[in-house]
Amino acid sequence: MPAAARTRADAIESDGEFEGPDPVAPPATGETLSTVVPAAMAGVRLDQALARLIPELSRARLQQWIRDERISVDGRAARASARVHGGEVLHVSPDPAPAELAARPEPIPLRIVYEDESILVIDKPAGLVVHPGAGNWQGTLVNALLHHDARAAALPRAGLVHRLDKDTSGLMVVARTLAAHTALVRALAAREVERVYQAIVCGRLPAATTVDAPIGRHPVQRTRMAVVPGGRPARTHVRPLGHLEASTWIECRLETGRTHQIRVHLASIGLPLLGDPAYGARAGQLPAGLSAIGSALARQALHAVSLAFAHPSDRRALRFDSPLPADIRGALDALAPGHGQPAAAAAPDAPDPAMREPRRGGTQRPATRARGPAS
Repeated sequence: MPAAARTRADAIESDGEFEGPDPVAPPATGETLSTVVPAAMAGVRLDQALARLIPELSRARLQQWIRDERISVDGRAARASARVHGGEVLHVSPDPAPAELAARPEPIPLRIVYEDESILVIDKPAGLVVHPGAGNWQGTLVNALLHHDARAAALPRAGLVHRLDKDTSGLMVVARTLAAHTALVRALAAREVERVYQAIVCGRLPAATTVDAPIGRHPVQRTRMAVVPGGRPARTHVRPLGHLEASTWIECRLETGRTHQIRVHLASIGLPLLGDPAYGARAGQLPAGLSAIGSALARQALHAVSLAFAHPSDRRALRFDSPLPADIRGALDALAPGHGQPAAAAAPDAPDPAMREPRRGGTQRPATRARGPAS
């Protein structure tokens, strides 16, 4: 038995920072892991030692487990800042958070674009809530993921690493292992995940622009977000794809991922999303025809058309593209000059020819790209 005694037999590769035992494998939900702190870690903070022993888990998650007394040192609770001396026995006994227990499997169909042992890429339809919450404890993407793979119950939020609003459609990546979850969360934080959206905004965007404005809770309407001093930094790159009747077809590239970021940023520059119930133009502020099309759309005209990232297991470059859904294409058709192809429409950046990897059994699927309405 090596110095770091384990309750699991499967070890992972060393992170290369310390000599001695390999890092230990992360515990599954309800499984207690025991390990001995190696002498080489003497003087290191407890949370730092744990992060190096279990690198698949984020330091923030380990700190929360320490606060919840799910981690003990020689049988006693300890602070995250406590220094280890080497030789202590650490016991890690994780339990899912109450919010994670609230979800139950439900047979909700998923449009799976790509799937392997580490990740899922899905094309979320408008109207599907991503995560259970007040008023939406059932019928969510989490419920669907738990039905698709029961192992998702052992992962934070069933493997979710980012969200789309209920009425925003398009591509999302979901982790299927704890290692993949941690890697994807870190990639998002490091801005290594490319997310591209297409939308219809009310008003004219004459040229490409970048909205760089902090986002936080609205000072009065607490269920909404707003551009506010002291908010979290947020940056959205926007460019026009075509000029429509009293509106513009646009592309948005996220540099950060704040709650409602695209919707808030566009509204802040006087270009609210067509059909947006929270941040859109008020009744009477739009031409009658545009207002009618927005009402018929019955949701914000926003779709996540492209998603690119490095695979969390082997760092392969992956890119996926989703065509615009029928309701947004219909709105584009109705708003296009002469009810045809939008004038001066710019095609999205061409995808990598090898962007689509084989799904499951290795069947190669043709790449798709988001396009405007047919002329």
